[in-house]
Amino acid sequence: MIRAGRRHLVRTLADLAAQQGVSPQRYAKLKPYVAPGFPPPVSAAGARTRLYDAEQVDAHLLGEPVPELPDQDEDADLLDRQECAAVLGVSPRTWDGYKSAPLLVEHVTEVGGVEHWPRGAVRQYRASRPGKAAVTGRPKNTGDQVPRDQLPGLTAELLDADPAITAARVTEELGVHRDTAQDALLRLRAERMAHLMGEDASLTPEQSAAALGYPAGQVRRATVRAQAVVRAHRAAPYLADVARALHRAGWTTAAAAPDVHYPADDLVVAVLVLDGADPPAPALVWDERHGWRTATSRRHPLIKGAVPPPPGDGIRYLAQGTTPPPDALTAALTA
Repeated sequence: MIRAGRRHLVRTLADLAAQQGVSPQRYAKLKPYVAPGFPPPVSAAGARTRLYDAEQVDAHLLGEPVPELPDQDEDADLLDRQECAAVLGVSPRTWDGYKSAPLLVEHVTEVGGVEHWPRGAVRQYRASRPGKAAVTGRPKNTGDQVPRDQLPGLTAELLDADPAITAARVTEELGVHRDTAQDALLRLRAERMAHLMGEDASLTPEQSAAALGYPAGQVRRATVRAQAVVRAHRAAPYLADVARALHRAGWTTAAAAPDVHYPADDLVVAVLVLDGADPPAPALVWDERHGWRTATSRRHPLIKGAVPPPPGDGIRYLAQGTTPPPDALTAALTA
């Protein structure tokens, strides 16, 4: 997080590279920020963009003691999406549904290219969350559809109010299709179960579901999906490194982490669309069983189902193993 009053001290990796008189690409290759003693980032663990406190970095570079950051939480602290999600006790993806609330939109600010919200605004939102009563006024059987970006947040409110809620009840409250309600509940429950399992590795999916109050008969698919979500979280730093390597190569316009999918619930698949200049393929697909392959379409990079396509007709399997080094992957793409 960015502690209150320290926003002006925030530096990105590009800022640190400029300070050292090298290009961002050279700085990323040298990686001085992983050396022992280098101050840790002020961004959340696993964040796509690393942010640092300039006062701490300057002290380190001068060989002076690195000052400690304030440890008292204040309303003016700036939190990124992961930290906001932690305050609310939800997953970052669920937060993405909440952040369109007027109170949060009013207070969003960008630091180092990353959205942040004041801790006080997040706390205020948490205290004023409408819960089940706020959505029960929606007329039944009207056929109205909840906008896609609002569905996770509204479903999360219903799940918060009633952990045993059914898809039929979500359909009744929000006026969405039954399959849409089932998918929203599956995603939310699996993500929350995975969060508990990430905090306590001894928990089984069934135990995490019970701790959250989810009836065993309603979470059979979610217990399978939760295990896949845990594996996806573990793979996230590697996938982010690959995304940055492809961006440095000029094949993507942003170093954004890939979109993660769960075909058949028990498999982790990620997609990186290559939208930069003269890319070697329209998109890349990472399958936790088979590693990386090219895709023939940016719009529909995944085939239906969990069976991987055979090589040929634009499909190439790249490098060796399921997690080849990013440099090896970019080399394989140009081979």
